[in-house]
Amino acid sequence: MTYSTLMVHLELGRSNAALLQVAIDFAKRFNSEVIGIAGCQPMQAYYAEGYSGDMVEQERKGIDGEIAAAEAEFRSALSSKVEHVGWRSTAAYGLMLDFLAEESRAADLVLTGVAQGDAFDSSRAVNTGDLVLRVGRPVLVVPTAARELHLRQVLVGWKDTRESRRAIVDALPLLKQAERVTLGTIAEHEDLPIARARLADVGHWLARHGVVADQIAAPVIGDDASALWVLAQDVGADLIVAGAYGHSRLREWVMGGVTRNLLLSEDRYSLVSH
Repeated sequence: MTYSTLMVHLELGRSNAALLQVAIDFAKRFNSEVIGIAGCQPMQAYYAEGYSGDMVEQERKGIDGEIAAAEAEFRSALSSKVEHVGWRSTAAYGLMLDFLAEESRAADLVLTGVAQGDAFDSSRAVNTGDLVLRVGRPVLVVPTAARELHLRQVLVGWKDTRESRRAIVDALPLLKQAERVTLGTIAEHEDLPIARARLADVGHWLARHGVVADQIAAPVIGDDASALWVLAQDVGADLIVAGAYGHSRLREWVMGGVTRNLLLSEDRYSLVSH
């Protein structure tokens, strides 16, 4: 398995320079094709009764201009650095999330930034959590203050769930390139022995794929999200790999779970799968 094709989600109306630099780095690592994708749903889909023909035309020109600017930024950044590039965009009345989910069929990995727009304006902003749930592909969330992803240390946040099993498989190409990999899990004190036994199974599986991983089973201190962040800091993780939404999405959002913390981080990369 490798990341033969990357899909990079560009947000309109803002610089995507850091995200594109990460896409270039990945394309060089894996000899990938890179597809840029962007779009916007015209707002008259919601406010049609109050729109005149001139307002519709003005809005359409504005959207087309922003999409053209995003494409120009994409092509300029990747020119002469990535051999195979493609571009997909939309200014249709369908939801942006639907468009991105459908187009992700062409990719092995989706790259996106931390959503900067209004999470309740689905015409322009795509909620990162919704994207992870819908695309059926691993999603690399690139922090706002992104720097080069060095892969000196990757932390796999392990829970014995379907989502974690999916994530570690999806992350294998990155794990094979990492200088050091740590398998980390959080458990109640009385559950630590069984947690260590499960980590040993995962470690053996990784070794069969050529990845030697350290193993840490840490006791619960506070909530799981905080414990995972502490562990990431302790090992100096450049990237966290985790399964998304081990609980219901509503509980994760309202209670503040590991997934939400990963998706909204502005200072650490995360690769999440659902």
